Amino acid sequence: QVQLVESGGGLVQAGGSLRLSCAASGRTFDNLRMGWFRQAPGNEREFVATISRSGGDVDYADSVKGRFTVSRDNAKNTVYLQMNSLKPEDTAVYFCAAMERVRPYTLYRDPSKYDFWGQGTQVTVSS
Repeated sequence: QVQLVESGGGLVQAGGSLRLSCAASGRTFDNLRMGWFRQAPGNEREFVATISRSGGDVDYADSVKGRFTVSRDNAKNTVYLQMNSLKPEDTAVYFCAAMERVRPYTLYRDPSKYDFWGQGTQVTVSS
């Protein structure tokens, strides 16, 4: 089992920034691909970003590309999501997720392919 605990959410004005953190325990962290997803009320959970085990490969949803940055510190067992230029449409509960199996890259955006999930942290962007 992997335990994931997100933190760093909150209320911010449009144009502001937040940094989310996700601390992992229970498995060797650098064996896990990590992902960030979000879910707004009434919407399905959607892909935000993913980062490879080494941190050398990242991918973003088009809606956040150029504004969000995903990174990881394997020594601290933590993955981060730096969110800049926030917009009201970024309002959602943000979840981090861990993928234990090695899968084709085409599956990295599919939430059903992630094995472990955190409890989520609320991000609210006011206009």
